[in-house]
Amino acid sequence: MSSNTTGSPVSGSHDGQTPVVVAVDGSEEAGRAVEWAADDAFRRHAPLRIVHVVERGPYDIPRFSAPEWPGTLVMNGKKVLAEAERAARGRQPSVEVSTELIEGDLIRSLCDQAAGAAEIVLGGRGLGGFAGALLGSVSARVAGHAHSPVVVVRPGGEQARREVAVGVEDDPRCEPALAYAFEQARLRGCVLRAVHAWQLPVHAFAPELVYDMDEVRRAQFQLLRDRLGAWQEKFPEVTVLEDVQSAHPVDALVDASGTADLVVVGSHGRGALASAVLGSVSRGVLHHAHCPVAVVRS
Repeated sequence: MSSNTTGSPVSGSHDGQTPVVVAVDGSEEAGRAVEWAADDAFRRHAPLRIVHVVERGPYDIPRFSAPEWPGTLVMNGKKVLAEAERAARGRQPSVEVSTELIEGDLIRSLCDQAAGAAEIVLGGRGLGGFAGALLGSVSARVAGHAHSPVVVVRPGGEQARREVAVGVEDDPRCEPALAYAFEQARLRGCVLRAVHAWQLPVHAFAPELVYDMDEVRRAQFQLLRDRLGAWQEKFPEVTVLEDVQSAHPVDALVDASGTADLVVVGSHGRGALASAVLGSVSRGVLHHAHCPVAVVRS
């Protein structure tokens, strides 16, 4: 069951456009997520949908039948949504805003919302509701399963630094992350830092192997340029900084997050656990970045 409240119409209707979705629970972190989502909806000329989830009990059985929802849960949910809506309208008055109160499994409900969205935006950690769990639980599980980009708004990056960073791999499955990162850089009118981190393989049984480091570096730069080529042709207005490092990818991207407004990472983990589905690099960046992080599944 869900209830929907749509804000008053604004000039330039967004009917049929893909919305930006943000999940709220009344926490300060969710408040930052609302501001981020409202700004991005404005940049995209897209509507903003604000959702609050009242979770089901064990085994997917509702804790309360719909007509008997405790007044406190309903009233609190409506209050959280109303406050978030006011904040969004105050932040970006021209953005069309709607709110939705949902009863259901938390992760499934958020992934369902993400399915029809340009992106779903979450706070990094909150005090109650969905964000009351640690980042590695809810945010990582949604990022590992949702089929649209998942933006986790961490503290930091409140002041515009005019840069988006993206991790680039020697793997075609990073293409969706590149598409999202180039689009974000275009929408923001800022520089895109393409971070490619590489490490020499460790040959425990052949320590005598020697590498031509200059040749290795040239090969890594060429790999980056080959991966970026088609996207630079599609987004000629985006200035790209090539950042090739001999480092662990998590370290390189976390370092880049210190001067970025947003870090974009791809994810194509295949494990059964949520953390494995998300992937070790994505998970590490989510936990340690100094600015919002967008996880884009392959």
